[in-house]
Amino acid sequence: MKDLDIDPKQKAILEAAWTAFATYGYRKTSMDDIARGAGMSRAAVYLQYRNKDDIFQTLVRYCYDMCAAALSEALSRGGAVSDVLEAAFLAQSEIVVKPMLSSAHGMELLEAGTTTSSEAVHEGEAKLREIYVGWLNRLADEGAATLPGSAEDTAALITSSLKGAKMTARSYEDYCRSAKLLAVLLGTGITK
Repeated sequence: MKDLDIDPKQKAILEAAWTAFATYGYRKTSMDDIARGAGMSRAAVYLQYRNKDDIFQTLVRYCYDMCAAALSEALSRGGAVSDVLEAAFLAQSEIVVKPMLSSAHGMELLEAGTTTSSEAVHEGEAKLREIYVGWLNRLADEGAATLPGSAEDTAALITSSLKGAKMTARSYEDYCRSAKLLAVLLGTGITK
């Protein structure tokens, strides 16, 4: 996991939790698994987090923060709109989608995200939409794109389409094919 402004102990716990969740699934992962992976006692983990749900919610927020940083960086590069979108979609997906779809427990983790961390997912998706809104408005202001609706509606379409692609992909390669196609369709559709 990339470094964001986070306490090293908390980062170790989150990294250990991600590994344990990907290895054992959300339901079968125990606080002992997380503590062992972080090289800490269970008591030390409980000093940082109330329980496994608290860790998972924090992990979801942390992953969205990393996705937002990768997305912002990719959208700041120049180039053809379709190419920038493809780079943005893939940069965003490298952090969570790739490891999740590579795990035997990926679908369980997706479900856990929507059930135990729905507020964190909602906030994270809103953050990604806002990044897309800013980028789309910049394109429109520069005369590089014509949006068929508002930037907000277009950004919502992007994030919901990517979420749908994630939920239905059989593999990361399937997801990437869908993301690339979406980038071409959207890029072609809004480019002047």
